[in-house]
Amino acid sequence: MVKKLKIRDLTLRDGQQSSFATRMNQAQIDRCLPFYKEADFYAMEVWGGAVPDSVMRYLNENPWTRLETIHKAVGNVSKLTALSRGRNLFGYAPYTDEIIDGFCRNAIESGLGIMRIFDALNDVNNVKSTVKYVKQYGGIADCAVCYTVDPKYPEIGFFARLFGKKNPKPVFTDAYFLDKAKQMAALGADMITIKDMSGLIPPKRVSGLIKLFKQHIDLPVDFHTHCTPGYGLASVVAAIVAGVDIVDTNCWWFAGGTGAPAIELVYVFCQKLGIDLGVNMRAVAKINGELKEIRKELELSVFGAEKPLPKPFDPLVDELPAAIDAEFDRAIAAAKADDEATLVDACRKIEAHFGFPAPNELVQKAEIPGGMYSNMVAQLKQLKSEEILPRAMELIPSVRLAAGLPPLVTPTSQIVGAQAVNCALDEKAGRPMYSNKSSQFVNLVKGEYGKTPVEIDPEFRFKICGVREETPYDTSKYKMQPNPELPEAGGVKLAENEKEVLLLELFPMVAKTYLTNCKKAAYEKSFKAKAAKAVEKVAEAASALKDKVKGKVQELKEAMQEKAPAEPQPITGNTVNAPLPGRVIAIAVKVGDRVKADQEVLTLEAMKMENSITTDYAGTVKQILVSEGETVPTDAVLIEIE
Repeated sequence: MVKKLKIRDLTLRDGQQSSFATRMNQAQIDRCLPFYKEADFYAMEVWGGAVPDSVMRYLNENPWTRLETIHKAVGNVSKLTALSRGRNLFGYAPYTDEIIDGFCRNAIESGLGIMRIFDALNDVNNVKSTVKYVKQYGGIADCAVCYTVDPKYPEIGFFARLFGKKNPKPVFTDAYFLDKAKQMAALGADMITIKDMSGLIPPKRVSGLIKLFKQHIDLPVDFHTHCTPGYGLASVVAAIVAGVDIVDTNCWWFAGGTGAPAIELVYVFCQKLGIDLGVNMRAVAKINGELKEIRKELELSVFGAEKPLPKPFDPLVDELPAAIDAEFDRAIAAAKADDEATLVDACRKIEAHFGFPAPNELVQKAEIPGGMYSNMVAQLKQLKSEEILPRAMELIPSVRLAAGLPPLVTPTSQIVGAQAVNCALDEKAGRPMYSNKSSQFVNLVKGEYGKTPVEIDPEFRFKICGVREETPYDTSKYKMQPNPELPEAGGVKLAENEKEVLLLELFPMVAKTYLTNCKKAAYEKSFKAKAAKAVEKVAEAASALKDKVKGKVQELKEAMQEKAPAEPQPITGNTVNAPLPGRVIAIAVKVGDRVKADQEVLTLEAMKMENSITTDYAGTVKQILVSEGETVPTDAVLIEIE
């Protein structure tokens, strides 16, 4: 009997997110869909992660339309899947069951088949509600255990050891991951994913975990990884030999590097192992025909230049050089013999032959996600402080341990990385560490994201949050986002239906801008059509009503002129300046307000973290020099106080 392996294609979500900043527009996706319908993938990941935010923020497209359009084109040939952050869904805040219920119902009605549900802390309590509602509405609950490693702590000196100081014991053991998987199975999970978002899991470790999961849990096991540190392909081969049920891959032109391994290479391995993927590789070749051109378009639009392409390869028509064919055989023999070093070496030689990016040794040694590292680099470039990157990297283990040793996955990877940068900046400026801290870091330490893998020191919690006791997020105090009428769009509601309300809840600032622009555009289109008809009628009667029309035209001109913003006054008082570049997302004061020293006056979003900006001065707000939604550089004057 032929063994079978199912393939989850990540190209249209994780693939484009990992390599091309989630900029594929609907027209580009539409070019691929007829061939996806022929391809017979078990599943296609097309939604979730950064997709809903990015399609509104950068492409001015509707996330629900994306999901519905793909489902209409592909039908039930492949199950459409999305990545969800448990109680946080696609956003960054814990949501009520009412919102989780509505979100899951609308997603499944729009064509979603599988929801991959994970929690950034591996707190199983945080996935309960999503599992419940996904299953209730007929979806498949794919519960993901986030793989992570213990930090590499600084070496303890001789005298510290003499006085009994020790580094913490390992937390992320095989027993830890098995326990999480068992808890998720008990909740009603339909499958379990080993989610290696950083590509840090080596072949021997994933092989052992899959065998352990298969021995103790009667559910299909999926393996998800990335190629950044150089383990991806080798670990997928080890997983297949160990008996994994499903693996996640990308199509050729979106594979390797920061993405997942290429299905074409997995296909060659499976042909040699006598395993059937159930995928129409001729259709995959057609998908690649479109993706090659789309890749060039994305590189030019996102990066301003094309990157080196891997060598073209179609396993149905291209013959492998004998030396590379031998490397496939060597890798298989090594996987069966549990010879990790040989397996990794063979797979790296295969990828090098085809021109995929070399392993990122810095990420491998640092043992942090590639995206977390690139976020830190980008943040420090904005601050013109690239020289403190090594120190920020050094601080990650201590910041992470102080915050309860969270797995480094969205959003905790960004929270810990941004805080390590803040601490390095504090140090550079001669301030005590943790002088600057994001709202998200405060909430993580407080307990609002859930239970951390290790207990947080109550004194550290008091220092960061002002409380010593763990304080879970109270969803009973959750307030829905404002949904005002828009006078500039004819008085319609900002969110006019349940799907738009859900976008507003999950992405408040981005959805507010997107929906406002959509409503204004629709209104202006309608207004212009009506205005054109009115002008026709007026023109017909122009000779008789010349003077009257002249007056009306003047009235219309005056009514349609936008009120010019007041010129800023000369600054004579004290100012509140931006400590780092970012986007103004909330202004907490108005002109004329009395404020106290250390009072919060504004919230600044930087690298997806919310930073509370306070005033050093007491006095009266004289003028506010920025507006909500505005992007400001470091040291920009935000508010004047006198």
